[in-house]
Amino acid sequence: MTALVIYDSFFGNTERIAQAIGEGLGGQDEIRVSRVDGLKPEQMANLALLVVGSPTRAFRPSPKISAFLRVLPTGSLKGVKVAAFDTRIDVADIKSRLLRLLVHRCGYAAKPIATKLARKGGEPVAAPEGFQVAGTKGPLKEGELDRATNWGKQLAAEVMR
Repeated sequence: MTALVIYDSFFGNTERIAQAIGEGLGGQDEIRVSRVDGLKPEQMANLALLVVGSPTRAFRPSPKISAFLRVLPTGSLKGVKVAAFDTRIDVADIKSRLLRLLVHRCGYAAKPIATKLARKGGEPVAAPEGFQVAGTKGPLKEGELDRATNWGKQLAAEVMR
């Protein structure tokens, strides 16, 4: 299996999650983890699985992830299994009632990433996943790296079915 995990990260939390997902996918033929702005076009060739992740910024993916998804040609992911993730502050940790309401209404970054991957022809293998940070700059909440590794293992199992 050839898999690629693409991510953007501001404070290193999403990068750590992406690396853990890559470790979970490990044991397969070729697993690459790449920051979106370091991505080479040839890395997109012959993929069995594409995983895309972003920190949640104003209820959306980062500008770099959004731009990456926008320029992917329609149909370019046909036959590719896809999954999406984000890093986020748990709504239960948000003190502002207004901000909690906005999160419930507007959501997090993983869902729009998953929607765009499917629109480009990708075949979703998992529901969009969110990994928790303790604050805007992190750190990751305890257990999230293990959860990301396990999610990567689940993705690999789904692709191999």
